[in-house]
Amino acid sequence: MSALYLAYGLCGDWSKIAVIDSENNSADLYAHLGGYNVLPLEGKYDPETYMDAIKVCEQAGMEVIIIDSMSQCWDNLLEYHAGLPGNSFTNWQKVTPRMTALIQTILGVNCHVISTMRCKQDYVLSEKNGKMVPEKVGLKAVMRDGIDYEYTIVFDCSLVG
Repeated sequence: MSALYLAYGLCGDWSKIAVIDSENNSADLYAHLGGYNVLPLEGKYDPETYMDAIKVCEQAGMEVIIIDSMSQCWDNLLEYHAGLPGNSFTNWQKVTPRMTALIQTILGVNCHVISTMRCKQDYVLSEKNGKMVPEKVGLKAVMRDGIDYEYTIVFDCSLVG
């Protein structure tokens, strides 16, 4: 909902907003807000599917594209990496270019893009009484490290109520 309100604030026209929905049709939960467009991914969460969806939205003249959520794409790539035979470290060279291509697609579109990401609890190891113990330090996006440097603005948004 927050992404939709932000998108509407950017363009002022619900019909110029598209939601690329990988969250089991959750974009439909807010249909009462206005006539925005929804493009469901329906189980295909690879970077190429996201790039195709972005191109469809851009070609349709959307002014704001909401990607809800990028985390499924990252999870898809992690599963792909885990299933590759051979050296885990060198296998990243088969994964990284695909994620980079998605980011370049996002950065290259001629409209605003809002990407949502799932969050999970983040931990660090701290020494207490001579033992290393996990300590909660807040939330962390379910996404490749450093992704926040790719965007113009990054922030956390929570609905309280």
